[in-house]
Amino acid sequence: MELDWATISAAVTGAALQVAAGFALYMIGRWLIGFAIGILGRVLTARNFDPTLQRYIASILAVVLNIVLVVAILGFFGIETTSFAALLAGVGLAVGAAWSGLLGNFAAGAFLIIFRPYKVGDYIVGGGVEGTVTEIGLFNTVITSPDNVQTIVGNSKVSGDVVKNFSTHAYRRVDRTAQLAFGVDPLDAIARLKPALAAIPNVMAEPAPDVEILDFNERGTVLAVRPYCHTDHYWQVYFDTNRLIAQTFGEAGYAAPFTVERKTTA
Repeated sequence: MELDWATISAAVTGAALQVAAGFALYMIGRWLIGFAIGILGRVLTARNFDPTLQRYIASILAVVLNIVLVVAILGFFGIETTSFAALLAGVGLAVGAAWSGLLGNFAAGAFLIIFRPYKVGDYIVGGGVEGTVTEIGLFNTVITSPDNVQTIVGNSKVSGDVVKNFSTHAYRRVDRTAQLAFGVDPLDAIARLKPALAAIPNVMAEPAPDVEILDFNERGTVLAVRPYCHTDHYWQVYFDTNRLIAQTFGEAGYAAPFTVERKTTA
């Protein structure tokens, strides 16, 4: 049987052209998806939509449009898309059963967007992680810790845990203590610390810093030293307060605290 090379060549050429056209369709579709998401982002930004909600909507739109693109390309190649849609639904059910945790993260992400216990830019403790929220995705929340480590936590873990949001209120309290030796007048120490604390950069004037007697122990009196500041300045005020306590007590000539041991008689 003699091969019809002309027919084979025409078939290969037609297939190659169809593949090239399919690839071009894919590239154009991806560009259009990116363009649509970009337009959506600009519209939402112009309408002052929250950045967290913007990213969530953009993520959902990207998934939907990519599925539409894949179905369109399959239709271009002559594959029955109705059967494919049924197959996709069946696969989705199977994957959903196997990856119930992933779907749980998706549902939790929707609730996080609706009830908004935190948003992008907030400093939180959630899911056992502390840091600044940089992204709330479809399945995960991305948190950057103070030591600049990125941690990705499942939305269901965060939503099912206790969440502390330090950015909800206008300020937070910095809790420090100062140990005094026996013989040091705590009222004198309080009088020195209060005005000095108020001079620390970013310490709030209202509420005013608290310096009070907190406790007594085997080394003397313990003072509670508590300035207030915005969350963004917490660690700066924290370290400056430590430095101020050491500097103030040194300039006052206070004796270093020491433990007083009681002798027991046999």
